[in-house]
This record gives sequence, structure tokens and C-alpha cells, in this order.
Amino acid sequence: MRGLLAFFYGVAAYLAGLFALLYVIGFSGNLLVPKSVDTGLGARWDTTLGIDLALLALFGVQHSVMARRGFKRWWTQFVPAALERSTYLLATCAVLALMFWLWVPMPKPIVWRVEDEAGAALLWGLFWLGWSLVLISTFLINHFELFGLRQVFSRLTQRPLPPPQFETPLFYRYVRHPLYAGLLLSLWSLPVMTAGRLLFAVGLSTYILIGIGFEERDLLLQFGERYRHYRARVGMVLPRLTRT
Repeated sequence: MRGLLAFFYGVAAYLAGLFALLYVIGFSGNLLVPKSVDTGLGARWDTTLGIDLALLALFGVQHSVMARRGFKRWWTQFVPAALERSTYLLATCAVLALMFWLWVPMPKPIVWRVEDEAGAALLWGLFWLGWSLVLISTFLINHFELFGLRQVFSRLTQRPLPPPQFETPLFYRYVRHPLYAGLLLSLWSLPVMTAGRLLFAVGLSTYILIGIGFEERDLLLQFGERYRHYRARVGMVLPRLTRT
């Protein structure tokens, strides 16, 4: 019964994570969502900046701290290991929902606007390419484990998970973090960059670069010299023109 409840918990977390991911796409691109980065009631620029920066910081802290090995060791004293990833995912969804709800649009100056139709279409194409890279990358590194379903299914069937393996499929042969590369591409590939979008892009880009540093430290501890050699040969979010 506990295994079955854990499985339903994991499925609910998975569905919530997918919904949050889709909403992030709409939120950042002002697409088909009731509240986006540029909609809602405004406020004074200093108040707006303070609120939005606090929301971005909250997301960055939650998303990074809960992903660290030390936090996981402490956290799994209270949460079953099979539910750790699903709980992490639900916490991320809660923080994102708070951001979507409380985000205050910045005053309206346009940082850039691409009037040329071909140029605008190219940027929208890069926007969707970036999100496609994100989705494909999750499957390359095991989508269902990343979103917690593999862990709860393993508990349900009472089959232990195999130990993690170091692999470099497809995009990972050319960049170490294609998922983050896709996020960065989507954040900056917009034909209209408002002040609010710029703040959102700068905030998440800063989080991504800081988060990569913490993640690589964990990967070095986990895979040792094998990952060290991989890091020396392969670029972080951009392919290297030469190999060392």
C-alpha cells in the first residue's frame, strides 16, 4: 500500500512538473497564459525590482539547495529516498507558482524590438529550439528519473535502481549541459525584449551559471577523474572549437 501511495504521489508530482514547465514557457514568452512576465498590475520601479528579484532569488536558493548531495542526505532522514525527487519537484512547482502569482511587471520601456519579419521569425525559431533542447536533454539523461517517476516505480515493484552511470549521449558529446544551454537560448531569443523579460532572463541566467558550478562539484565527487577529463574536453554550454 505504501508503495502504491508513493507511486501516485510521484505521478502527481510529475504532472505538476510538466504543467509548471509549460507555464514557464508561456510566462517567459507572453504566450497563452493568464499571467505572464509582462502582464498584471504594475508598481513603482524600485518596488517592482525588489519583489521580482526576491522571487528569482527564492527560486534559485530552493532549486540549488535541495539538489545538493549534502541536503539530500539530511532530507532523506525524514522523506523516503524514493520520494526525494518527487518532493523536490513539488517544492519547485510551489516556488514557481508563487513567482507566477506575485511577479510584478516592470515599467514598459522596450530594450529591443526586431521589426523585420524574418528576424523575428528567426528569434522565435531559436526560442522553440531552446525549449526543444531542454525536453530532449531530459530524455537523454533519463527523463523519468529526473522527474521522479523511476524512483517511485522502483519502490512499487521492489526493484532496486541501478547505480548511476556516467554517459555522454548525443548533445552531451559536445556540451556538458545542453539542458541549460537550451534554457539560455530560449531566454534570450525573443524579438521583443521588455524590461521585465530582461530582468527574468538575467536572473535565471545568473542562477543557471551559479547552479552549474554547484552541479559540477557534485559530479566530480560522484564520478571523479572520469568527469574531470570530460570537463577538460567538452565545453560547458557552448561547443569548443578545439579539443584539449
